[in-house]
Amino acid sequence: MSTIKPFKALRPPADKAEFVACVPYDVIYDSEVRELIADNSLSFLRVTRPEGEYSEAEKPSSETVFERAKQNLEEFIRSGVLVQDDEDAIYVYRLKDGDQSQTGVVACCSIAEYDAGLIKKHEKTRPDKVADRTAHMLAVGAQTGLIFLAFRNTDDIRGLIADAVTGEPIYHFTCPQNVEQTVWRMVYTDVWVEAFAELPALYVADGHHRAESAKLARDKMREANTHHTGEEEYNFVIAGMFPSEDLNILPYNRVVKDLNGLSRDEFFDKIRDYFLLVESIDETPDKRGEMSMYFEGAWYKLRFKPDHPVKFDAITGLDVSILQNYLLAPVLGIGDPRTDTRIAFVGGARGTAELKKMVDSGEAKVAFSMFRTTMDDLFAVSDMGEIMPPKSTWFEPKLKDGLLIHLI
Repeated sequence: MSTIKPFKALRPPADKAEFVACVPYDVIYDSEVRELIADNSLSFLRVTRPEGEYSEAEKPSSETVFERAKQNLEEFIRSGVLVQDDEDAIYVYRLKDGDQSQTGVVACCSIAEYDAGLIKKHEKTRPDKVADRTAHMLAVGAQTGLIFLAFRNTDDIRGLIADAVTGEPIYHFTCPQNVEQTVWRMVYTDVWVEAFAELPALYVADGHHRAESAKLARDKMREANTHHTGEEEYNFVIAGMFPSEDLNILPYNRVVKDLNGLSRDEFFDKIRDYFLLVESIDETPDKRGEMSMYFEGAWYKLRFKPDHPVKFDAITGLDVSILQNYLLAPVLGIGDPRTDTRIAFVGGARGTAELKKMVDSGEAKVAFSMFRTTMDDLFAVSDMGEIMPPKSTWFEPKLKDGLLIHLI
């Protein structure tokens, strides 16, 4: 059973929506945040990334940043940039990027069900990032972005969505990333709640840190509330839930800053312990089991040696696992990619041009272009109760922050 809860969204009026809506807080560089905020005073980045209002030379404390986020949210509410709905609703959200279209449902989910494993995760989180978002959430008194959940579709939900999108939307605009954003508001919600109750589980596609932060914020608010009942808004977390059949996963690529003290020849020799290595013109792998490497101005194709006596399972057989276990760790010394500062991750939406740019500029020494992980992989690992390597999936298009906000 999956519980969803209608809520009164805090949201922009239709004529301001395209100016308020912004990319998720964690997919944008600091310099880009400053530019966007300078160009658009209505950007919701002023709430999710208020440090962008300070110059690069300034070093505001976390407390100062969170206080600014709170002030900016209050300013948006006071000036009518954001207005809370007066009636509980469920929202249908469509993103269309060229031929790629995905339509899902925005509602609140039970954090207790997340605790119980009914909302399944597939990645570990970094404690520092969870602490940062928890503090932000508590400071502003709101969940400012959507957790991105996937589910195996049913005929009932498919029919409800099909009916919903025939109505008049509350939002319809094209964002700067050229993705059409359309939202419908559903005030008759019982049928939606009943339809989702038939789902045995929901799956975190993206937003593990938001989910953990919502849980930790719930814990702190519960401890402070001597009259806690379990029905308070902080017991629920806002999520965009999308049928897996609609979703598009892009690769999550890797760059490493140095060769761990190895010469070029030593580096190649060690790679050949486990991989077939050939120079190639292909910047992206053609199929699963292959990866492309950019090094010293040239591309190479890597494929795990087929005669190597290794047995793979649903986790170790992932390309990101093979790269980590047989190259990044033993050759380049990247033991824990979640915490090692010598490795960085580049979402597939930025393309291989970003990988080449980082290596050619000297920001990184070597880059790896990966084949995408699939939804079947995500479901298989999540159903096992296991964890994928960090940064295994990059979903595109990204859900916007600022269109639908949950006050807690």
